[in-house]
Amino acid sequence: MLPVTTPTDPAATLARWEADEARCRAAMAPPGVSAPEQVAGRSGLQLLQALMTGELPSPPIGETLDFLLVEVGHGLAVYQGRPQRRHYNPMGGVHGGWYATLLDSALGCAVHSALPAGKTYTTLEIKLNLVKALSERVPRVRAEGRTVHVGGRVATAEARLVGPDGALYAHGSTTCLVMNLPAPR
Repeated sequence: MLPVTTPTDPAATLARWEADEARCRAAMAPPGVSAPEQVAGRSGLQLLQALMTGELPSPPIGETLDFLLVEVGHGLAVYQGRPQRRHYNPMGGVHGGWYATLLDSALGCAVHSALPAGKTYTTLEIKLNLVKALSERVPRVRAEGRTVHVGGRVATAEARLVGPDGALYAHGSTTCLVMNLPAPR
C-alpha cells in the first residue's frame, strides 16, 4: 500500500490544498467531453495535463460531486474534494458512493497517466475500504492514486483518501483492462 505521510501542520496543509484548488479551478475549461480528434495522438499523461490547463473540457462529474484533479504525473493522479451536506446519506454522513467516485477517479487516472498514445483503459474491478466517516466538518480530502503495475493488457493501482491532518478515510485498489483506443472517424 502507499506510504502514509502525516502533515506536521494541518492548517498549512489545508491552506496549500485550497491554493492548489483555486489555481486548478482558474485554469479549468467548462464541463464537457473531449472529441476523439482532441484525444488522438496524446498519451494519457498528456490528456490529463490538457484537462488541468483547460485545453480540454473538464469532466462533468467533477462539477456534480465537487472534486477536481489537482496533480498528475506518470503513474500518479491526485483528486481533491469537499465533503458537503449535499453528499450526505440518510444517516447524516457522506455517502459511500462519494468516497468511491473520488477514489475511482484517482485510481483510473493514475493508470491512464501511465499509458502511451493510442491506449485507453476500463475498470475491471475496484475494491474500497471506508475506514472513517466523513462529514462537512472535514474541509477537504485528497484521493492519491498510484500505479502498482502497468502491463500491455492489465494495470493495477492503489489509492488513499486522506484529510489535511493526515487522517485516513478510505483506501482502495483497482484492476484495469488496457486496450487500444478506437481510431477517430
